[in-house]
Amino acid sequence: MSLPQFILYSRSYCHLCDDMLLALKSKFSASTYQLSVQDVDQDPAALALYDELVPVLVVRAENGTETELCHYFLNEERVSEFLMSYGK
Repeated sequence: MSLPQFILYSRSYCHLCDDMLLALKSKFSASTYQLSVQDVDQDPAALALYDELVPVLVVRAENGTETELCHYFLNEERVSEFLMSYGK
């Protein structure tokens, strides 16, 4: 089974975005997930969805649907619960 695909919707001048990325990398092993960071200001669809909510951490399912895990701040409990249940 492949690793879960996390996407961090972010923007370049956002200190909360930097904080969430740092927290995710420091709290969870990079070997347990794949991560891409997408700048909402470069994607009109993402901007429409997440503009005022960034940073937003979502997980993308194999069928392409995305589920929000948290926004503004890393919800360690929610991410941990997701990672423990992934693939069961």
